[in-house]
Amino acid sequence: MKLYYTPGTCSLHPLITINEIGLPVELVRVDLRAHKTQTGADYYAINPKGYVPSLQLDDGTILTEGAVISQYIADQKPAAKMIPPAGTIERYRVQEWLNFFASEVHKTFSPMFGASDEVKEQARAKLSKRFDVVAKALEQHPYLVGDTFSVADAYLFNMLTWTSFTGIDLARWPAIQAFFARVQERPAVQAALAAQKR
Repeated sequence: MKLYYTPGTCSLHPLITINEIGLPVELVRVDLRAHKTQTGADYYAINPKGYVPSLQLDDGTILTEGAVISQYIADQKPAAKMIPPAGTIERYRVQEWLNFFASEVHKTFSPMFGASDEVKEQARAKLSKRFDVVAKALEQHPYLVGDTFSVADAYLFNMLTWTSFTGIDLARWPAIQAFFARVQERPAVQAALAAQKR
């Protein structure tokens, strides 16, 4: 398999999942400005949407959308318990968080990468409300759906890496701040962060 990634983007959480379950994968860096891979290939030919991550399976099939990619990866090694079994309420809870992060958190960060100060402040205010919801969940358990680290936690961690350079102080949410520090120490997360610096 190949994971197409760009440092500092949402391709981090699928890589965390890959590392957590110990799945061998080839990393292919993408220059999103030029839309070229590290070998000079046209990235639009791989993913017509033009953004990362993308996952190329061994048979050549391409999967896109980080939340879907992470679920696919986690399903390759169910024993790692990165995602509950299909059909269980726990699985739907993880998917509920993945949807929330994709639609309500991830996209709300977008204006902070180039918009006016007024628009950035509106986005921060909206994110604050979203983080209130997350903090409430993390006050009850170490991870979003209980005691087990899941793909939803990996996605949340990915989003939280963007707070330091978008003017969001996690000290307002001690439970989130503690979660971030705890997850950052996981060996799979450390390995993913290091790999994205290459």
